Amino acid sequence: MEIKRITTQKIYEAIAEQIKDQIVSGQLQPGDKLPSAKELSERYEVGRSTVREALSALKAMGLVEIHQGEGSYVRAIEADDVGLPEFDSLLMSRETVLELIEARQALEISNAALAAVKRTDADLAKFEEVLRRMEASPGDEVEGEQTDIAFHLTLAEATHNSILVRMIDSISSQMQTAIRETRRLQMYGSPEVSRQLLKEHQAVYEAVRRGDPGEAQEAMRKHLSHVEHVLIRYLKR
Repeated sequence: MEIKRITTQKIYEAIAEQIKDQIVSGQLQPGDKLPSAKELSERYEVGRSTVREALSALKAMGLVEIHQGEGSYVRAIEADDVGLPEFDSLLMSRETVLELIEARQALEISNAALAAVKRTDADLAKFEEVLRRMEASPGDEVEGEQTDIAFHLTLAEATHNSILVRMIDSISSQMQTAIRETRRLQMYGSPEVSRQLLKEHQAVYEAVRRGDPGEAQEAMRKHLSHVEHVLIRYLKR
């Protein structure tokens, strides 16, 4: 793939734009595997975290799929994919972020109730593994973000509804891209906040484990209320 030297201040956006142009022009075809984050960071002469941000932005646009442990692939858009608005030109719009927060609340509270009814033993095992990772890394910004995303995706998967999984994955990607640094600094960088988030996730898990839809909804509502408070405080600055 063609590489151009980056000179803009928002480096991850410039990288994402270059790769996007190659996808749109047909230089990169659906199913093509992108170079690894290590290789891209070396080619662009930037850190791996910057490359990960660029890939997350491309995922939010619906242009790539990221498979843990396998790599990133150019995405083929299927007819039955659930479409959501394009946000790449509105990444830091306060109104957009607020709408994403509202959409996430409506979706995840419902997901919690449905997961409490439909979860399997295999789902519970996935939850427990994610919670173990959370507990082992208080104050680790990158791991905190990754395990938070993993928990909410696991919750969606426990509904055993593929449409809900796609919806939460898309909304989470949009928020992750739009307010990445805020989430990391305000929520995951503090060991104290990390421990509080762990307790909130554990409460959701326990309600799901017991098969109590009402309790699961209430635990998720409290958790998202806390998250919203942190994000709104930042947006109002």
